[in-house]
Amino acid sequence: MKRFLAVLHARNIEFLRDRAALSWNIILPVLLVFGFAFLFSGDARDIYKVGVLGDIEHNKSTFYQTKYIQFIKLEDKEKAQTQLKHHQLDMLIDSNNNYYWINSSSTNGYILERLLWATVNTHDKITEQNRQLVEGREIRYVDWVLPGILAMNMMFSCLFGIGYVIVRYRKNGVLKRLKATPLSAFEFLSAQILSRLILIMVITAIVYIGCDIFIDFFMLGSILTLFLVFTLGAICLIALGLVVSTRTTSEEFAGGILNMLSWPMMILSGVWFSLEGTHPAFQAFAQLLPLTHIVDAARAVMNDGAGIADIMSQLIIIVVMSVVFLLFGALRFRWE
Repeated sequence: MKRFLAVLHARNIEFLRDRAALSWNIILPVLLVFGFAFLFSGDARDIYKVGVLGDIEHNKSTFYQTKYIQFIKLEDKEKAQTQLKHHQLDMLIDSNNNYYWINSSSTNGYILERLLWATVNTHDKITEQNRQLVEGREIRYVDWVLPGILAMNMMFSCLFGIGYVIVRYRKNGVLKRLKATPLSAFEFLSAQILSRLILIMVITAIVYIGCDIFIDFFMLGSILTLFLVFTLGAICLIALGLVVSTRTTSEEFAGGILNMLSWPMMILSGVWFSLEGTHPAFQAFAQLLPLTHIVDAARAVMNDGAGIADIMSQLIIIVVMSVVFLLFGALRFRWE
């Protein structure tokens, strides 16, 4: 018991003296709570999203007075139908021509359609005969969310596989020993990056093939284009992990930083739900996150059949971010 208490006391003192790790363990959950509170603020949070083509303000239909439904005014009919197909909208209404569209694979769309029929007044012109389904093959939620899941899994593997491991090498004295060898920093970092890239691409390919066998998900684009997106995305995320590991010596601090990077990307990059209709500040902030562009590009390839030219803007942003992260990480890297 005396030896156990001595080790317990030593570990507690070590953690408390590591001010950076202690601070992150306190700050990170507080920031997450405040972030969620702001993102989902309001007593009456909207549950459903309905796109409306035409006038909303002067429409007297009872349906438009229903609580917990967010009505989003739209102008482009084709774009709105694409959003409905991708589960970014739960229903689309053309208030000028009294038509509405739903995605028959959407549970929210089914509920909204029942609400619409239940609230139709005698002077309303929308009836069950005005019902339209989105054109083309409807995208299930699993088809829509799969690109985000693949990208999210890649993000965690890249960030922690590089950022956390190199910090552990430094703390355990491995980097100090490697410094005494002819191995250069460039050779060491290149080997780490290439190793992680090969590993994550193999894992992503296995997950992709396995999901396709059991789920038969929606894939319209080219496999090679999708492979390019994930390869560039993996390099970008690996480079971001390298930035964290440049001089950090505390594993706890590195873990806090990596969580601080990964959680906002997991929530705000459109992995699980569309940011359509959220606060503009969050939409603008999401564009600063590399995972947002990886998910958007992968989703465009898989769900829309986009080619390289269609996703060129996302690819350029990913490449620019990769170059910036790699240069910053390589220039600041220290063995000790």
